[in-house]
Amino acid sequence: QQSTQQNVSKETDVDLKDCLLKHMDISVSETEKRTTSALNIRDCYTVYLIETRITDNGWELVEHGLGQIWRRYSEFEQLRHYLCNTYPWAVIPPLPEKKHNFPVHSLATDTFNPDFVDRRRAALENFLHRIAEHPVISKDSMFLMFLQQEDGWRNSILDIGYVKMAEDKLKALNAVVRTKETDPDFEDLRKYSQNVKATLTNILRIRARATLKMYNIYKLNSGYGKVFSEWSAIEKEMGDGLQRAGHFFDSIAAWSDTFLEDEEQIIDQLKEYLYYATSIEDICSKRDMLQLELEKLNDRLSSKKEEKERILQGKIGVISRLFGTVVTDDMKTSKLLQIDQKIDDTQSKIAENKEELVVFKEKAIADVENFQKKKVGDLKDTLESYIQLQIKMARKGVQTWSNIKDCINSIPT
Repeated sequence: QQSTQQNVSKETDVDLKDCLLKHMDISVSETEKRTTSALNIRDCYTVYLIETRITDNGWELVEHGLGQIWRRYSEFEQLRHYLCNTYPWAVIPPLPEKKHNFPVHSLATDTFNPDFVDRRRAALENFLHRIAEHPVISKDSMFLMFLQQEDGWRNSILDIGYVKMAEDKLKALNAVVRTKETDPDFEDLRKYSQNVKATLTNILRIRARATLKMYNIYKLNSGYGKVFSEWSAIEKEMGDGLQRAGHFFDSIAAWSDTFLEDEEQIIDQLKEYLYYATSIEDICSKRDMLQLELEKLNDRLSSKKEEKERILQGKIGVISRLFGTVVTDDMKTSKLLQIDQKIDDTQSKIAENKEELVVFKEKAIADVENFQKKKVGDLKDTLESYIQLQIKMARKGVQTWSNIKDCINSIPT
């Protein structure tokens, strides 16, 4: 048991293990809109260029020093599903949103909007970096193929049964309501992830409403700009000052778009941890699947033991009584041998399942602890960036209004 714990600790401790990101530069550098025609239906989609470059030629796990691969978003989804099923104990990084969630209403929400596509490109690069910095998952052969083999990876992902993986994932999400026993540690983890999800959801909703109001106020200043410019045309002494003031009002409306885009990039970082909460819940559900399997094995063992007891007591089944079947000693002995074999097999499976649960818990708890350490630093940086942006915009607003004040003060009296 101690040896198992040591191996698990070494396997999941980021500080003690090497990872792909230390040996390879990974970037999602470009996007491209493509179309395909199927049954006379034109389908548009976006592809992303993954570029890789080996920085350590002595690293043996990677075949090519340089690589360029175009991938669709759906292929990133397939990769993540594969990792979720292959490493059920790991906190698998979430993918960026496929469509706008918590949008600032009245703004563009088209998924082909260049700003949205570029933010998703950056988020997909971050997704690959998250995987590549994991000490275990980063060395997965399918992940390495995803980065460097276009057709080979597609064929392999089909061979391993992607559809079945998706079905297993759905079963895992429903397992919690069917288990007889729960693990307090995982229940606490589930409650924590649900609370984090609720908190971040509320923050994102409030931010969307607040930003919309601020954005509308900034845009309304363009009305001031137009009116002041028109006013300057009918005033001789005041004309120059009014016209310059109008230009500054226009500038407020102009830089509000840049402000909103900068804020969206920061908010994407917050959304990532909202979706991370779901990843943690998935770990709890996968543990429930193992628990459910153990409970089924225990029920099967109890059933076989009861059946053996009935045979030892000379009781025969309903079908045998109906047909008047005579149970001889040889038949009884043969039946007992079969049941004993099934009991032994079930007990072996129970022992294996219990060991699997122990290992799963140790790996999961260790990986969650590593995740929590990184989460604190990431969220702190995100909140600081958001606050700094608000301060920057407030200062810009003060400076612009000061310039408008100077324009008005310059009017001769």
